[in-house]
Amino acid sequence: MKAFVTGGTGFIGRHLVRRMSRTKHEMVCLVRETSDSKELEELGAQLVIGDVTDRDSLRDGMNGCDWLLNLANVYSYWEREKYRYKSVNIEGTRNVLECALEAGISKVVHVSTVVVYGKPKESPFSEESAVGPLRFSEYARSKYEGDLIAWDLYKERGLPLVMIYPGAVLGSGDASISGASIDRFIHHKLPATVFNKSVMTYVHVQDVAEAILKAAEMSNNIGEKYIVGNTKLTFDEFYNMLGELSGVSRPLMSMPGSLALFNASILTFLANVTKRPPLWGMSTDAMRALKEGCNADGSKAEQELGFSYSPIRDALKDEVEWYRDPSHSHYSK
Repeated sequence: MKAFVTGGTGFIGRHLVRRMSRTKHEMVCLVRETSDSKELEELGAQLVIGDVTDRDSLRDGMNGCDWLLNLANVYSYWEREKYRYKSVNIEGTRNVLECALEAGISKVVHVSTVVVYGKPKESPFSEESAVGPLRFSEYARSKYEGDLIAWDLYKERGLPLVMIYPGAVLGSGDASISGASIDRFIHHKLPATVFNKSVMTYVHVQDVAEAILKAAEMSNNIGEKYIVGNTKLTFDEFYNMLGELSGVSRPLMSMPGSLALFNASILTFLANVTKRPPLWGMSTDAMRALKEGCNADGSKAEQELGFSYSPIRDALKDEVEWYRDPSHSHYSK
């Protein structure tokens, strides 16, 4: 099959392209002019210059493709330009999916996130759980609105949709806010831990790539949802594992939740004024997301898509080793 891939230069996207390069599938990757796309080209992908706000580039890229694998999104808990959440995660999603309908794409795998569920009454929650009343960040809210557009197109216009909801993704190449906290930890730049009893559901990035590929290859699964993630850890457990794998002692101080939220409100205000990211990544959205956590059940994906989850220790070890490389870390000398 020939797949049109958005977000191929991102964390999950690069792992997906590497995985697909070992198959007979063809890949067409949408990339911006400023993106580092050399690896994608070396892996055999055809490159189309554009982005999800440019419908002409989407139409050109999808011409002759069978699948759409839509990974493009803004994943952050603070943005200098707030409109980017809407332009990419909401309107960009609409552009990509409507162009897929125009192009006659036979399978759309749209990558969402478990945080769109907020905090459901069920814990752990599954794909069929009713979403909670609140989403705890602009990232989650914008992804949720994009998902609603996707499901409306599925119901009203027959979009051949499958939805993937990854948990907290770990592995080499994670330059996101999640990876930044690991970078700080192993270079002794994390002053304190927060919300140590909150639970998060983790997954190896290679498992997410595998799930996306399997969901595309599988027949008779149009309309299905798959949560991808199997390891539930409190932040206490996570930092203990990180300390063990990195050989770095965890910070002695644990910041009370109320203080973390108060500090985040001040740092976010200053960030909005100075247009520079909040110190230590402590935005209000990030702290709210950590406080609420995410306890999700990803067993359906493993059972129905036919893959086995990798040990999360392997993913965390890969990420530690990646950040040990001075070219990846913001803190290596």
